[in-house]
Amino acid sequence: MLIDYNTQKPNDIYHLMGQTIIPRPIAWIVTQNKDGVLNLAPFSYFIPLSSSPASLIVSIGHKSDNTPKDTLQNLRDTKKCTICICDESFLADMNSSAIQYDKDISEIDELNIKTKIIEQNFPPIVQHIPSAFFCTFMQEIDLEHSLTKPIVLEVKSQYINKNNLKIENNRVKINFNAIARLGQSYAKIGEKLEV
Repeated sequence: MLIDYNTQKPNDIYHLMGQTIIPRPIAWIVTQNKDGVLNLAPFSYFIPLSSSPASLIVSIGHKSDNTPKDTLQNLRDTKKCTICICDESFLADMNSSAIQYDKDISEIDELNIKTKIIEQNFPPIVQHIPSAFFCTFMQEIDLEHSLTKPIVLEVKSQYINKNNLKIENNRVKINFNAIARLGQSYAKIGEKLEV
């Protein structure tokens, strides 16, 4: 079967791509609006982009009323975010934080998620998270005819929970089973396959 994307609706294309580009890591993004309200939301259209400059890209859609999602608006306004990478212990909270709340309501407060300031001048991390990236806004990519906005973020620093860290041969080794999207469900990533 050959599927011509020119004949497909955007939501159908999202479904097709989401079912076949797997696994997709999840960026659990913490931002803060101009009034100080913290926002926490997961995004699975997310991937490393470059190591020089250290950068990531995340695609952020719009709300059902076509206004920018809070994460996107907050990034445009403050130019900063913290991207938490979660393991299985955060799956329920991460999934619950995907619900669309009003911009003046914090998912962190509503879901009683504990946070911790690690890097001054950046939003907090989710407490006990295995790893997090502290990022600044670099660039927004305008895709013609799309409400999805790819955002390029520069990584300024990275937090690694000491329980997930060890040094071998003078190199940092990070050990945890990250959660990723596997089509419409989630998967725990971390088992190695030998080639």
